[in-house]
Amino acid sequence: MNAVPEAPAAARTLVGIEGVSRRFGDVVALDEVTLDIRQGEFFALLGPSGCGKTTLLRVLAGFETPDAGTVTLDGADLLARPAHRRPVNLMFQSYALFPHMSVAKNVAYGLEREKLPRAEVAARVEEVLATVGLAGQARRRPHQLSGGQRQRVALARAIVKRPRLLLLDEPLSALDKKVRAEMQLELKRLQHEVGITFVVVTHDQEEAMSLADRIAVFQAGRVEQVDAPVRLYQRPRTPFVAGFVGANNLFEGTAAGEGLSSPGLGTLPAESGLAAGTPALLGVRPESVRLGEAGEPRVLSGVVADVSFYGGVSHIAVRVEGHDRPVLAATQGPTRIAAGAEVGLGWAAADAVLIAT
Repeated sequence: MNAVPEAPAAARTLVGIEGVSRRFGDVVALDEVTLDIRQGEFFALLGPSGCGKTTLLRVLAGFETPDAGTVTLDGADLLARPAHRRPVNLMFQSYALFPHMSVAKNVAYGLEREKLPRAEVAARVEEVLATVGLAGQARRRPHQLSGGQRQRVALARAIVKRPRLLLLDEPLSALDKKVRAEMQLELKRLQHEVGITFVVVTHDQEEAMSLADRIAVFQAGRVEQVDAPVRLYQRPRTPFVAGFVGANNLFEGTAAGEGLSSPGLGTLPAESGLAAGTPALLGVRPESVRLGEAGEPRVLSGVVADVSFYGGVSHIAVRVEGHDRPVLAATQGPTRIAAGAEVGLGWAAADAVLIAT
């Protein structure tokens, strides 16, 4: 495994979230959440349904009031300002475009409500449509556009008011896979170009990893880990993050001098910073697992249960006696290994992580 890159020098904090809690009856949606979101950052709130990420987005937008905690924008109390007075815009999952209005009119709507001069409105609309690549679609109606184009209109309408903070709630979920991949690149380009801080809510790990400068992983109303995508993937700090972010092979046991002591499997290699005997989980990613003949030096051995090939990568599932689920390995290109073959499995200690449980 390559060394985890050092994080760049931190930009100043734009949004400070401190001890924010929100309950709905017996349900704890947010449990003392503390985060900082930096100026000019693309920040992702990632987690399964019901984990609290959308509730936090609504708190930032002004649609929910927390039961406890503070939220500041540039050091000033954001919670004291009503939603319509906040320099914050929210782009909804449904896009919420006006079907009877042209693209240009949809984008201009918020500016016109503020009674800005017509010339300024026209200039800003023209500028933002050029930025999102829709200069030639200004007179069309939403039903005449593709899904990706409608998403760009919604983005243009959100950024034309030049908010300090743009909130995006599952912005790409309505798009098919190919268009979604294109729009991920477009969102990242746009965010850098306009210089607005973006906060995106998503349950899609790939989306969060490809878009965000940093990701906060949520579970049951709490923040499990905040990190850059590569560090989050390579060095998860909690069992939930290890199992939720990307495919992972997880082994239970106790920390030992050379890794993890796992009942029935022996000592599995990992770089350990835990005291010997600490209950722990070892995680090793499929791409770090090496396959060899059954007689070669190995950590484990087993029988191939399944081989699948897609996206230029072969995925091999291996049944290992004493382990309750197949061990996954991933190799570039097609493989000659077939189901039923006996294989050895190994990995470098530096490619595995130990997490206290």
